[in-house]
Parts: sequence; structure tokens; C-alpha cells
Amino acid sequence: MRSTITSRGQTVIPAKIRHKLHLSPSDRLEWVLEGNTIRVIPVKENSISSYRGQGIGGSVNRLLAEREKDSLAE
Repeated sequence: MRSTITSRGQTVIPAKIRHKLHLSPSDRLEWVLEGNTIRVIPVKENSISSYRGQGIGGSVNRLLAEREKDSLAE
């Protein structure tokens, strides 16, 4: 499956993937750069438990820092 990146850096998640992973507009995505590869990880409401066992490490700390930043911006 492919999608196009717009001039604003936006792209569309193919419907087949959205349905299989039960993604909704309120869900967030974590983008992980691994060499020349991008991994996109869906982050559900209980984001800490959804990250357990994912990646090489540090994802939870990055997520917590982002959540802290978001809460300060509100």
C-alpha cells in the first residue's frame, strides 16, 4: 500500500490499515526512524501499555516527555 505526501507534509493512512488496527481520528502515531526506515506505531489512549515491548528503548520516555509538553501547552 502507498500514500502520497502533500506539500504540507501530510499523508493518508490507507483504509485497510485504519480498519485492521481500529484507528480513529483521535488516535496518535509515533514515528520512529531506524536507519533509512520509518516505523509508525499507533498510540492508543492507554499509550504506556501500548508501548511495552516496542522498539530498542526510550519510546516510553519520549512519549511521557511529549505528554508533559502537551499538558503544559493546554
